[in-house]
Amino acid sequence: MEQPRRITDSFPRRRRPGRAAGRLRGGLKGCPRPRPRAPPPAAEPPPAPPEPAVLEMLRRFDLAWEYGPCTGITRLQRWERAQALGLSPPDPVRDALLEHRDNPDVTYSPGSTRHSKGEGSW
Repeated sequence: MEQPRRITDSFPRRRRPGRAAGRLRGGLKGCPRPRPRAPPPAAEPPPAPPEPAVLEMLRRFDLAWEYGPCTGITRLQRWERAQALGLSPPDPVRDALLEHRDNPDVTYSPGSTRHSKGEGSW
């Protein structure tokens, strides 16, 4: 059976200068391909989960409307905004947020759009 014709079949084939005969795009004929590199070493272990009492305190802070809305910003940004407005947010909340700064479960409230697990997003 005949192969279908391509538009490039009507043009003459030309060798590119600088390519040796028998050399393919991937390297020389018969040469083994290079081995893939080893994966990079594992990153730091995930931060330790905070105590349930800390998460409960942060949940109560999230539900307290007197400190303003909590969507779209981190808990620390919300605490600082409430402090700047003279609403006197609780100091233990700020201490917990600074202590667990690398933990997204502590940094972001469930209603935040940037929460890593997507909890609370509609």
